[in-house]
Amino acid sequence: MRSYLIILCALIASNVFGQQVRKLSLNEAVETAIKNAIEIQNLKFDEEIQLAQNNEIKGSALPQITADGQLTYYTNVPQIPFPSSDISIYQVLEKEGVRDNNGNPINVGNATFGIQAVSFVAPLNYQYGVGVQQLLFQPDIFVALQARQSILDLARGNTEVAIEKVKESVQKAYYSVLVAQNQKSTVDATMQRLDKLSFEMGQMYKNGFVEKLDIDKLSVTLNNTKTAQNQINNGIAINLAVLKNALGISQKDSVILTDPLDVSALQADIVRLGQEVKYEDRSEYRLLGTAKRLQELDVKRFKMAYFPTVAAFYQFQRSGQKNDIYDVNGSGPWFAFNTGLLGLSIKQPIYDGGQKKHKIQQAKLKLQKIDNNIIELSRYIDLENNIAKNSLTNAVLNLEVQKRNMELAESVFNSTTKKYQSGLGSSFEVIQTDTEVQRANGSYYQALYDAYVAKVNYLKSIGKL
Repeated sequence: MRSYLIILCALIASNVFGQQVRKLSLNEAVETAIKNAIEIQNLKFDEEIQLAQNNEIKGSALPQITADGQLTYYTNVPQIPFPSSDISIYQVLEKEGVRDNNGNPINVGNATFGIQAVSFVAPLNYQYGVGVQQLLFQPDIFVALQARQSILDLARGNTEVAIEKVKESVQKAYYSVLVAQNQKSTVDATMQRLDKLSFEMGQMYKNGFVEKLDIDKLSVTLNNTKTAQNQINNGIAINLAVLKNALGISQKDSVILTDPLDVSALQADIVRLGQEVKYEDRSEYRLLGTAKRLQELDVKRFKMAYFPTVAAFYQFQRSGQKNDIYDVNGSGPWFAFNTGLLGLSIKQPIYDGGQKKHKIQQAKLKLQKIDNNIIELSRYIDLENNIAKNSLTNAVLNLEVQKRNMELAESVFNSTTKKYQSGLGSSFEVIQTDTEVQRANGSYYQALYDAYVAKVNYLKSIGKL
């Protein structure tokens, strides 16, 4: 009933002040963080951008159709000097034996020669046409088409790496809050126990059964416990703030964690310690593999630059001219005609000063660097897995030891308290054993947090986070 009342009050406050109350399991917290992470959102935008770029590359290999048109009017038509002569007339006259008025035969020597301005362009012209070009082979486009999926995989790989980082940070933040909240419950119970003991000792002091020194010692313990209680409350507030930041939600929102601390599940993870590490399960390794495939295609792209570029094209064009001084076949002042052109273009590079050769060399060296990075990452994964495996084993063993210490300290405290209440023990022993209980509780919860962190690190090392 108390829990329901707390949740109800939180809901009312959220409606009044615009806050939200979020009840989250660990999986829900991870999903919320992935959804709200700005970095992941931007990386998903990068995926969409890359997909659009892939379609752009694909489009360059499809037929390219263009249309154009032009209308011109010459205010002054261009002219060229053109020779003129009446020699052909005189040739006919000479052949026919025609004589002039004086009876002299006419011959071509009487012909005249001159120059006159002639224009082959009409004042008003129009032209329109359609062209189609189909790229048959171009080295860089050919390789780009092959690389489309790998480039998209690279963008998705960057997103996967970012998601793994978000999962890791959210899980560690989630467990830090969960452990601190459980520790707070223990400290609160300790405060209640000490308050009860303080009341009892106060009554005994009034009746002369304990000394003032005993009251003072207990007051010191109470003050220290209150200080620890305040520190835990502050720690929970800070850890919640870190968790909210990792979730990408407002700091004003309230978060209720619903997953319990399951120590048995931690111990069950030890069974998985024998799992063989598969590099392909790590997002970083897959990302490098994709980068290697792309670099191999880059080498291929530069090698294929020695091949020619081949394209087929077809053009259709209609042109027209208007000149009021002529009439062609009864069409009036307009003269129009069609032109069709079908062809194949080939462009073969011959010599570029060795640029392609050096580009191939650079691409091969970059490929070798990626191979070295893959080897280095494999070694790091092995090291990380080894450390995580040993850390998880030691953390779980330490947790079991601290749990036994805590149970033993509580047992000793209960026995000492009973002895004291029966008049067979001293208050100093009660206070001392209570201090040991608090120390054992603190060590246990620290070991519990360390164990959960070790679990997260181990799952990350085998790519199962």
